[in-house]
Amino acid sequence: MTGLLPRTPRPPVGEGGAPRRRRVLDAALPAALRGGSSRAPGRGRGGVPRAGSRPDPVGGAAPLVLTGAVVAAQAVLLSLLSLVLPAMAAFVATSADPTNEGVGWGRAAGVGAALWLLGHGVPATVAGAPVTLVPLGVTALAVFAGWASARRSGTPRVPAWAAGVATYVALALVVALAAGVRGGGLLTAAVGAAVVGGLGTGLGLLARPERSGLPWRVRAGLARLPGPVAVGAAAGALVAAVLVLAAVVLTVVGIVAGTATVSDVVDALRMDVVGGAVLGVAQLGWLPDLVVWNLAWLAGPGFVVGEGTRFAVGGTVTGPLPAVPLLGALPTTDLGARGTLLSAALLLAVGALAGWYLHRRLDVVRARDVLVAVGTTAAVAGVLVAGLVRAAAGGIGPGRMAVVGGSWWAVGGCVALGALVGAALLALPAEPRVRSAVRAVSARTAAAVRDRAPVAVRPSTPDEDVAPRGAAVTEPVPVVDAGPRTEAEGSERQR
Repeated sequence: MTGLLPRTPRPPVGEGGAPRRRRVLDAALPAALRGGSSRAPGRGRGGVPRAGSRPDPVGGAAPLVLTGAVVAAQAVLLSLLSLVLPAMAAFVATSADPTNEGVGWGRAAGVGAALWLLGHGVPATVAGAPVTLVPLGVTALAVFAGWASARRSGTPRVPAWAAGVATYVALALVVALAAGVRGGGLLTAAVGAAVVGGLGTGLGLLARPERSGLPWRVRAGLARLPGPVAVGAAAGALVAAVLVLAAVVLTVVGIVAGTATVSDVVDALRMDVVGGAVLGVAQLGWLPDLVVWNLAWLAGPGFVVGEGTRFAVGGTVTGPLPAVPLLGALPTTDLGARGTLLSAALLLAVGALAGWYLHRRLDVVRARDVLVAVGTTAAVAGVLVAGLVRAAAGGIGPGRMAVVGGSWWAVGGCVALGALVGAALLALPAEPRVRSAVRAVSARTAAAVRDRAPVAVRPSTPDEDVAPRGAAVTEPVPVVDAGPRTEAEGSERQR
């Protein structure tokens, strides 16, 4: 029966365990990049189309540019209308209120546009007060819109992606000019739109079903990375993801525990149904910022909400806060020195989890591969967390409220240090090559110490008879008479 089945040839195994390294890379990459060959579909060697293969869906540079522009326009409209339409609906619902006399629909649309631009890093002005705290929820909405548009109708080619980013930036500048942004705000809008639009559309193109164009090139580029660097980067992302998950859990617990405080703030504001709904939707934009603040709280350094305040696991210093219901969920538990130890233990535990991941995934060829992977893990984890903390920092008004958020370098440094120590404590002793290298170094060091150790010589005293150098030392040897050994010798002694 088995003779009738064709025998599948085994893949060649190169030096360093190439198949296992490919499995490690596949585990660290998105699902859209797994599998497939190193050539684009329908292409032979040198990029020549195979006979009978299906033609590419896009036939030239112009359709690629057009496709990218359409994807970017869809992303901008989807995310912008998601904010402008609720603002206009609230305007219509409150148009009969005498206090809203003289407020037109254009002003309501401008509020939604200003919130959209704030999600891209452009500062806004509310009642004459500057607001620079980026609502990361709006940023996530824009990234999701770009991902969904590119995933649905994008073409995974570099020209299409570049055209999409350029179109996204151009449309963001149009929105900024319409909202009255001038000067340096336009440059901020361009940079923020390039980052948000490029990230969203890029992730969407990588998630396309076909494996040609951009995903193929990205996979080939990632395959050139050394194995320890690729696996270490995946472990660093794992550290950041676990800490974010822990911060989400802490945020939910804080909201539940602070329900009474939140209710008191809402009652003090005396808002109607429409106003309460608008405030609730607006607070969703800053909810991810609260998650990042809780991450900084878990890491140890904590965060501030206004100058002179401090919310940290080791100590809390509160002060007057704005009447915002979301701030009622801030962590106010003061654990003292015990809290600092708990934060260190958490970071070490997450680092140990990353070390376990390295031990399971890393194909070690040399002992230093583990060191490279551990260092990459710490660096990637620290950079990712520091970026999140920096994005969730800003100001929500003048004076003391101009300082809100955590210190990106302090939080990122603590996370990097915890990941480094925790991963090293688990990954290094678990690797046989590392243990062999440590034993060899210890043996060489001990031998060198023995060879260089001085010999202790006791100096002689004047009473001692010191023999000259090279002379033989002779001492009298006592003779014991043990009796005659022969009969002749005995008779001789008797005489």
